Amino acid sequence: MLTFVQIAHFIVRMVNKTTDVIASLAKGLQVIECFGAETPRLTITDVARRTGLDRATARRCLLTLHHQGYADYDGKFFTPTPNILRLGMGALAALPLPQIVQPWLDHLSEQIGASTSVSILDETEIVYLARAAQKRVMSIGLMPGSRLPAHCTSMGRVLLAALPEDAARALIERSDLSPRTPRSLTAPGDIMEELDRVRIQGFAIIDQEVELGLRSIAVPLFNAQGAVVAALNTGVSAVQEDAADLKALYLNALRQTQAGLQRVLF
Repeated sequence: MLTFVQIAHFIVRMVNKTTDVIASLAKGLQVIECFGAETPRLTITDVARRTGLDRATARRCLLTLHHQGYADYDGKFFTPTPNILRLGMGALAALPLPQIVQPWLDHLSEQIGASTSVSILDETEIVYLARAAQKRVMSIGLMPGSRLPAHCTSMGRVLLAALPEDAARALIERSDLSPRTPRSLTAPGDIMEELDRVRIQGFAIIDQEVELGLRSIAVPLFNAQGAVVAALNTGVSAVQEDAADLKALYLNALRQTQAGLQRVLF
């Protein structure tokens, strides 16, 4: 539900020279990054522990966010307000890709009767750029700006599979591989083997690795030069007899959209 974790990533990457870094801003962005769908309310102690900042610095950053209207404070817990989304959504909306893919997603979602999404890879996570929602199948609400681990998601796996093997392995080894469900792959070697299969077959299927009861299938999106620029998927309830059934049910429609978008992505 909370998508503001993206904000710091968009801003921090704009600063390249150490001499240009504003230390207090960097600390504030660290604090913002602490909040997420699974950590929507945090105390000063929580933030200090998660950022490595001393308690006094964490307190000043949080109170500044509260003073500027970016966080609510009940005397113990800080909770980001919707105002904080303004910092990141403008940058997200400025990207041309969401505007290009949204009509295609809307059409595909209506065609297959399921939610569809497009995301990009950002280090060890995927960031949702566009989404056409049908019936909700995840307990976590997804929207543009939402983030999920790349290694255990269908879109993440097609994006990781598009990288050179060494680069993909490095990202996986930096990832938090804690299992989200009993079905989650947690060994880097097992995940790399799965990426090899994804690379060969050109699509990825996830069977309840992100959340029990959820399956998804994804394909890469190519630009006109043949480079992978994003991923496209659909997520559905796990009502099929076998996860492999998703290939027969949805792969053709996904590939039609994939081919259509390649003609318009540059």
